[in-house]
Amino acid sequence: TAYVLLHHVMGMAGGSRGVWGYVEGGMGGLANALEAACTELRVDIRREASVQKILTRNGRATGIVLEDGTQLNAKVVASSVDAHWTFEKFLDAEDLPNEFRQAIARIDYSSASAKINVAWWLDKLAVPLVVSSLIGSCLILMARRELVQFPWAKTIIIGLVLLLGMGLMAWWLARRHFESPARALVRIEASMRMRNTLSAAKQGVTPWPNLPETIDDGTRWRWSRLLAPLLAAVLFLGTSLFLPVSARTDSGEGPLDEPQPWKDLQADIEALGEDNTVQEEYLKELEDRLDQLRRQNEQEWYSHSSVEATDALRKMHGSELERMERNLRKAERALNNLQKADGKMSDAGKQRMLNEFEEALQGLTQGQMKPNQGLLDQLKELDPGNLEQLSGEKLDQLRENMKQHAKNCQQCQGGGEPGGQGRSDGDDWLDNLLNEGPENGGPQEENPGGNGGRNRGPGSAPGVLGQISPDVNSGDLEGLESKDLSKSLPGDLLELNDGEHEVDRSKVEPRAGGNVEGESKGGARVWKDSLLPSEKSALKEFFK
Repeated sequence: TAYVLLHHVMGMAGGSRGVWGYVEGGMGGLANALEAACTELRVDIRREASVQKILTRNGRATGIVLEDGTQLNAKVVASSVDAHWTFEKFLDAEDLPNEFRQAIARIDYSSASAKINVAWWLDKLAVPLVVSSLIGSCLILMARRELVQFPWAKTIIIGLVLLLGMGLMAWWLARRHFESPARALVRIEASMRMRNTLSAAKQGVTPWPNLPETIDDGTRWRWSRLLAPLLAAVLFLGTSLFLPVSARTDSGEGPLDEPQPWKDLQADIEALGEDNTVQEEYLKELEDRLDQLRRQNEQEWYSHSSVEATDALRKMHGSELERMERNLRKAERALNNLQKADGKMSDAGKQRMLNEFEEALQGLTQGQMKPNQGLLDQLKELDPGNLEQLSGEKLDQLRENMKQHAKNCQQCQGGGEPGGQGRSDGDDWLDNLLNEGPENGGPQEENPGGNGGRNRGPGSAPGVLGQISPDVNSGDLEGLESKDLSKSLPGDLLELNDGEHEVDRSKVEPRAGGNVEGESKGGARVWKDSLLPSEKSALKEFFK
């Protein structure tokens, strides 16, 4: 082949080019020939004699010491081992200049093979590095978008572990291509035409040649192929880390917002505290209970137990707001009636107003939510039976203060039902209906009276096309009966009959009246006094 022809052309033996010489008997025959030549020159050869140290004196070698302790003196010491063994193992550090020892330490016999092996390792690492960096950059971008706080520490640790795993995998794939130091010496000899000089010196057959100015190992780095995968990986990862990414604005995926009842309760706490409507103890207790709900894990904010606790707190707060507002309005109305009576109210009516005021004051002092201490002290010190002790201006100011406190309670939203409008002054007729307003005996607000009479309208209503509608027998009594009772509820009208009351029409002579033993509360209104507060509230909602 062309290689064999080139091999023979490059050979030289006996001063003639193109001629190759072979040692008779192989390399063993060469050793025997050397031994015979040394014997003729009266050279002593000791086998199995390992050298321990080279002796020196005044900067010159004077002999050697064998491993068994034998000392051999000589004018000249020649070493056929490499530089590391000769100058670092056999000689002491103080026997050589420091610069020379540093130069010897920098000699790397494995550098030629390491260069090839690193090249193979980088070649096998290129594809996994690019693919993994591309996938990793996509995952980093997704994580930066989806997560509220990006886990930098975990990402760096995972990246280092993956890089180590890819490095080990690339080494396992490239190790069958790795080059040994002996093969590297052969490659350098072929590149620099040194004719086995390095291999022979490595085996101790010939001395090491002088170090040339430049060493050509026959290889060159292809930087474009080497750096392209590394730059691509750095580009992918750098883009995923520093590219601006907007976080997901999905309310279901982003940070959870506080439940609306919590916001309403917090708004009530701030409003009531700013207006100094209620005492600080109640607001502090309410805020502490609200903070306990907030300290839960965000994932538990909308759980069943959290919603139940929030609903209970909201209902408690709403009940306290309604109770305080009702008592303030009740006390204010009683004072208003007593102030406007001006001695014209009957004793019974006046006593009812006093009882209402005392009942309202007792409700204000016993509940969890109490008005501010200043207003409460004024109400406690006030004698509603002797209002002459206060001027009309002070009494009006006190009533206005009570109205403002009641209005502040009404405007709070933390305890109200969704969409509720609170209590208005127009609800007074319900209080009167349920015996909670001014009594008939007390003075009433001045309202314009009616004109009386009746107005039945222009007549029958016209039909769709303007014609008079037929008679629908309005005003007639007709018996009704429910045929299907499966869907009836308590309180439903099941039947209506047309009947007349049986009246005793017999004549009776005049009779004397009996003694009055007790004052009646008024027939039809007795049942209203026996209603519970919850029943009265339900009846109010029904009329609304």
